[in-house]
Amino acid sequence: MFISLSLIFVICAAFSTEDKDDFDFAKREVLLRRIGHELLLQSGDSTSRVLPVKKITENEYQISFENELTFQPDSLVNITKRVLAKDPLSSDYIINVLNCANSSVAYGYSVSKNKKDDIVSCIGRKQPKACYMINIKFKPTGVNIPKGAYLMGSLSFLAFIGFIFLRSKPSKPRKVLPENQQTGLFTLGSVLFDEKNRKLIINEKTIDLTATESRVLLIFASSPNKIIERSRLQKEIWEDDGIIVGRSLDMFISKLRKKLELDPNIKIVVIRGKGYRLEINS
Repeated sequence: MFISLSLIFVICAAFSTEDKDDFDFAKREVLLRRIGHELLLQSGDSTSRVLPVKKITENEYQISFENELTFQPDSLVNITKRVLAKDPLSSDYIINVLNCANSSVAYGYSVSKNKKDDIVSCIGRKQPKACYMINIKFKPTGVNIPKGAYLMGSLSFLAFIGFIFLRSKPSKPRKVLPENQQTGLFTLGSVLFDEKNRKLIINEKTIDLTATESRVLLIFASSPNKIIERSRLQKEIWEDDGIIVGRSLDMFISKLRKKLELDPNIKIVVIRGKGYRLEINS
């Protein structure tokens, strides 16, 4: 009875912490849209849309726009500092403005809680009108020490009790993963997919993949020549991270197709009404 009550208490405390974190991250996404809105206004655009914010990794987001725009670097710096000051989790971050066409960095800077560590350059140089995306990478937040220590202590205690009760049970045979899942290497025709290092190796040529491209290709590589439903891709790549996207999936599929073009025997085909299939012709 005591163990059950302790477990319930720890679980409730953990969910309470998780709910607060979810709220803080949801607030962050609203603030990121605010940055895009104010940047469009500064560019003289009060009608076009800020597209849905994309979560690239756990601590990196991307703001994109419906139309081309121009911006003053000093205005962008001031907008982000003022807006993100309302986010308690955003004391340190790096911002890169990317060209949509080739993802090259048009402008970037770093902001730190300690202002003397800020890295800001090229103030006053107005950027030409073009299609831009803004990537914002936040410094990972640390664990609240008192709360974290309390939860870890409680969990350690429960783990010790559980070990005493369960050590007499015979252990289950370990599930052996396929070799490619153990090494993170997948052979797709003449292409070697290095999932851990996010790279494609084709005819001794190495092509880098983004984190999202690598996650998408991992799903295909694990089930070659099989239909992967569109809803599954959206759920496993984005919705599980709390962000629902629409056309973003098509964009990443298109980018993967281009990177796999060096091997004509590999292609990602659309299965109408269902999803996609990675076809490998031997």
